[in-house]
Order: sequence, then structure tokens, then C-alpha cells
Amino acid sequence: MRIDLHTHSTASDGTDTPAELVLGAAAAGLDVVALTDHDTTRGHAEAIAALPGGLTLVTGAELSCRADGVSMHMLAYLFDPEEPALLAERELVRDDRVPRARAMIAKLNALGVPVTWDQVARIAGDGSVGRPHVASALVELGVVPTVSDAFTGDWLADGGRAWVEKHETDPFEAIRLVKGAGGVCVLAHPAAAKRGRTVPESTIAELAAAGLDGLEVDHMDHDPCTRARLRGLAGELGLLVTGSSDYHGSRKTVSLGEYTTDPEVYGEITRRATGAFPVPGTGGA
Repeated sequence: MRIDLHTHSTASDGTDTPAELVLGAAAAGLDVVALTDHDTTRGHAEAIAALPGGLTLVTGAELSCRADGVSMHMLAYLFDPEEPALLAERELVRDDRVPRARAMIAKLNALGVPVTWDQVARIAGDGSVGRPHVASALVELGVVPTVSDAFTGDWLADGGRAWVEKHETDPFEAIRLVKGAGGVCVLAHPAAAKRGRTVPESTIAELAAAGLDGLEVDHMDHDPCTRARLRGLAGELGLLVTGSSDYHGSRKTVSLGEYTTDPEVYGEITRRATGAFPVPGTGGA
């Protein structure tokens, strides 16, 4: 089995629609794909309707969190999307995205960059607006060559010249909420230092004690030494080890299925989840 447990669609900051994403996952030879858009489950219905036979969909979301001033992301799998407490927190995070994007645009304007809200809104389309959409606007304007180049201290990285803080969930609260909704929690790209500051191993140990299920180890932003270190840490803490592409369509160079999760780990994730079940493809509707 080939299993990719971290992808994004146009429901947040990917460039493939949910339908295009699942069709692309099947074409890439995947057996299981998780749709984990940022703080939203809005793409799930479209993905399920288009799900081809032979491909299973894991429903999920990537939750925006912050601990001790460090931004971090929590992958939540197979939770009940209508559970009131988790739904309310996701809506609180999403509602803060528009004023944050407008504030970043204002900072960029003050730096002499002629980006506009209309431009960013056009790029975001129906998705939850975020920094990657602002970064794409900078690429369009020729300010930076790629989206990744916008995530530096000069521009949009945490603490950068055009960075603006937004509401993010305390990760311990995120674990509590996801567990309360019957889901499973995996800390996304925990050592992706190129994105900015990362949480120390002591915090990961505290999260494990609070119910964290796993670490996303095999990821494009982790070099081989980092992966080996994280595998050792996961073993010490009794955490599951996952791998995934963090696919964003054309917004990143990584391909669907470039990094994958062991079938036994996937089986354990499905065994632990009680809020929802993986959806087997029936050929689309």
C-alpha cells in the first residue's frame, strides 16, 4: 500500500480542487490519501464525490497552533467534523485569516510592494486565505522568484517584516479537542527549521504525555539526519511515525506520494479513531 497522509486543496492553499487532488492521487498510484486543508473540512464532500475506485480517503485537517511563541501545525485525522467544540475553534482560527492577510498587505505596501487585497483574494479563490496566497502575489509581482522565497525574514516568515500574528490554538488544547471529537493527532513537520523556529523536544515530550499520537517524520523539509533523530525521539516517546508529501499542487515542488506512511502505522491510526472512518472509493459520482 502507498499512503500519503498530508495534502492540501483549493479549500485552503493548494492549487488542485479536492476532486482534482483525489484523481491525481489515484494517478500517482496511491492507495490512501488524506485531505488535510488548513483549519477546514470544506473540501471533504467534493473529494468524496469524486473519489475513484481503489483509492481510500482519510478525512482530516491541519490545525494552526502556537506554543511559547512558536507556530506549529497539528494534523488531525478522522475526527467528527460537526463536534461543536472543535468546530468552534476551527471557525475562530479561520475568521482571523482575512484581517491578518489585510494587515500583511498593509505592511507590504509600507515596504513599497504594490500588492492588493483584490489580487490576494483572486489567488485564494474559495480557499481559506493564508500566507501562501500572499506569497503567490509576491511571485506574480516579481518580488520573489518562488513561494518558498517569500517565507524569509525579509517578507512573510514568523517575525518577518510583513508577518502578522493570527489566532492559533494552543497545541495541548488542540489535542484535547481532537480527541474529544474522536480523532487522532500527529505533529506536522516538527523540525522544519527552514520555516522558522521549531518547538524543542521537551515540548514534544509534553505533547506526547498529553495524548499526541505521532510525529510526521518523512517530510520534504526534514533532511536524513533530522529524520533519524525524530525517529529515535518517536521511539522514546511511544509515538507513531508518519510520512507524507504535504502536497500543495503547483505551489510546491513536491509530488503526491513522494513521502509515504507505513501501512501498519496507518492501520493503527484507523484503529484509534472513533470520530469518522476512512472512505473507500466507489468510482466517483
